[in-house]
Amino acid sequence: MIRVGLNGPSSFPRRLALTGLTVAVMAGLGGCANFNTPKIPFFGPKEKKASARVAPGQRIPVLQSTQTLTPAPALKGVDFSLPEPQPMAQWPVPGGNIEQAVDHVVAAPELRIAWRRKVGMGISKFTHIMAPPVIGDGHIFMLDGRAQVAALDAANGHELWRTDLSIKKGPDREAFGGGVAYADGVIYVSSGYRFVAALDARTGKELWKVVTSSPVHGAPTVAGGKVYVIDVVDQLQAYDAKTGASAWTYQPLEEPARMLIASSPAVLGEQVVAPFASGELVAVSAANGNDLWTDVLSLTNRNNALSEIRDIAGRPAIYRGMVFAGSHSGVLGAVDLRTGQRAWSLPLAMISSPWPAGDVVYAMGQGGDLVCAARDSGQVYWIKRLNENLRKKFRQNWSGPILASGRLIIVSDKGELLALDPKTGKEEKNLRLGAGSFQTPIAANGLLYVLADNGELIAIQ
Repeated sequence: MIRVGLNGPSSFPRRLALTGLTVAVMAGLGGCANFNTPKIPFFGPKEKKASARVAPGQRIPVLQSTQTLTPAPALKGVDFSLPEPQPMAQWPVPGGNIEQAVDHVVAAPELRIAWRRKVGMGISKFTHIMAPPVIGDGHIFMLDGRAQVAALDAANGHELWRTDLSIKKGPDREAFGGGVAYADGVIYVSSGYRFVAALDARTGKELWKVVTSSPVHGAPTVAGGKVYVIDVVDQLQAYDAKTGASAWTYQPLEEPARMLIASSPAVLGEQVVAPFASGELVAVSAANGNDLWTDVLSLTNRNNALSEIRDIAGRPAIYRGMVFAGSHSGVLGAVDLRTGQRAWSLPLAMISSPWPAGDVVYAMGQGGDLVCAARDSGQVYWIKRLNENLRKKFRQNWSGPILASGRLIIVSDKGELLALDPKTGKEEKNLRLGAGSFQTPIAANGLLYVLADNGELIAIQ
């Protein structure tokens, strides 16, 4: 059993850990596999050239090939509706709102870099940035790789205050990650250092801090007077937003194999929808944590050993009565929020968050396939294969998308930002960021913000 990223994230490059490629010990399960993810140098010996002497008879594959996505012929040439872009003054949680579904935002119409600032510790052998920044009342709040919370002016990136919340009690291999959320003048912080805290958004002064039994690698979600976090042993914890007192705990099946990155719950009304490393997507009552329904976004593929990692690492999105979420094991699903019934699913392995908008859902597959699917049926309009026909060293790991000012924006671990036509997937513009990122951009007041792996914040106008 493997806990990816938790048994020593320092021993592998972050790019490999994030895409599940650190699971080299599973190579024996997939020696003859056909992977959807980019090929890696660890999985068994190189193939030998076939002998010139071929035995007679029909060749029948012992293992069936993995299912691949293709556009639906019935949708060829069919148009779909997208909402008009709307301005946003705040981005209080990593997904933009508590439903984790923003729709279409006004941001970066010129698509050029306005400014960039070094704002904190980035990715290193022992540090990891796990969540994007958030925006509230004209300020950007972020958690860097060493549990330092910083407040920046959203207009120019100048630092306003910084609070160090790290706990220096010797080495802790899980003391990394976490994130921030903003609500009503308060910054809520979760951390791999095993705590959840609240800070005054104006000064950075600590208001309360509670110790958690396990590290928290994902950002909190704040809604209805409660703070929701998911720790690394798959506990969904609810705390009182004013005092930090524990409200309730929900424990699903614990899964020992998980991704290094982590997710955040989505909330609508009295329902909290949480993703877990087991592939379970669970809706619980916000009042008491009682479970309402469960769906399992898991598809074990005998051709792909990496499908054994079932983690839902991206945030679920609640949109127009449906929940959209995708797992590393290869299921993008649409689930009815009220009943928990699966409406449709697609075979797509993913670690980022889906983006529903209007008639469609956009989703980035782990192998670099950006998919546009019909929101009501799951039929595929188009697929943009970003790594198609590229040699291994040129392939990129992509994050996103975000729909901003009529373009789909995605970023890569090699510092590339692409703007695509949301109706066709055709590339419209390419912007070099100068630093890679695994975080989906955020937006507010007409600007797009990218938190790079080196600790830089890049504003795009």
